[in-house]
Amino acid sequence: MIQIIPAIDIIDGKCVRLEKGDYDKKKVYSEDPLEMAKTFESWGIRQIHLVDLDGAKAKKIVNLEVLKRISSKTKLIIDFGGGIRSEKDLKIAFENGASMVTGGSIAVHEPQLFLEFLKLYGSNKIILGADHKNEKISMNGWLEESKTELFLFLEEYIKKGISKVICTDIQRDGMMEGPSIELYEKIVRKWPNLELIASGGVSNMNDILELERIGVPKVIVGKAIYENKISEKEIQNFLS
Repeated sequence: MIQIIPAIDIIDGKCVRLEKGDYDKKKVYSEDPLEMAKTFESWGIRQIHLVDLDGAKAKKIVNLEVLKRISSKTKLIIDFGGGIRSEKDLKIAFENGASMVTGGSIAVHEPQLFLEFLKLYGSNKIILGADHKNEKISMNGWLEESKTELFLFLEEYIKKGISKVICTDIQRDGMMEGPSIELYEKIVRKWPNLELIASGGVSNMNDILELERIGVPKVIVGKAIYENKISEKEIQNFLS
């Protein structure tokens, strides 16, 4: 069964959602991310994707207190990303409750350092963030585009031991227009043993079921939950 992972994106300590990664198009859904995390936990959710959007922009961890509060007040598995630029950042994230850390920008700009992270902590704790626009990798909170091709990027890191990848289609993120089914299907076919975490565009439970049908093991869901396009009851029925 596909695993549903709610996203909690943080700006100024608040739970927000962006459209296509645009910081000027944000909507605040909760003043207290901890309460949102507790809500998800009460539904039966086991894991969340916690993103420090301020950190991604500043290139350093900014919203550490949010991570600390959620990790200390819930039993959720936390995948943390945003602002990880050094071994010190990585250590801070793990020491303050992250179960896994996602690295995207650093995997593009400093591949040797990212591979050192992988060597130090292992493929179960280090997730490759493959955020892309038109199948070209983007970095730094999606503010910077590269010429790096998505499939070449994935291939290089899978060869070097990466086993978990969050693949986010920026053009679809926050738009609720449906996920990139064809793209994910190609990735699943090419790397059937990869723990692919689909992200971007989910609009309803049917999208999740379609991802499950093509063999995607995990999916990150954001706006569709916050806008009640996917309800608590639907998630609980699915999980049961």
